[in-house]
Amino acid sequence: MQLILLYSLKGGVSRDDFHKWVLDVDYPTMRGLARVENFKTYESKKLLMGAGEPSIGYVEVFDIPDFDGFIADDLSGETVQGVMAQFMGFADGPEFIISEEVN
Repeated sequence: MQLILLYSLKGGVSRDDFHKWVLDVDYPTMRGLARVENFKTYESKKLLMGAGEPSIGYVEVFDIPDFDGFIADDLSGETVQGVMAQFMGFADGPEFIISEEVN
């Protein structure tokens, strides 16, 4: 299963401060969880087609093989809750999408 987050930064949040937090806190903490196989944050740069800007600023993709265990144990745990509290200070209207590859 994948957990995909779509969001933009809140007004007044520095892009540089957010990127530093991702590299220094978010990546090491979330990648350190046994149930998170992979986790990456992507910054939206531009649209492939059409005019204007992307509708969201960032996309995060988590690969979580044991999603039930992640929900039951990790999500409510102190580690994830601490990172989530910090994340919510940066992110404006995050959308958390549980997805699965079509095969």
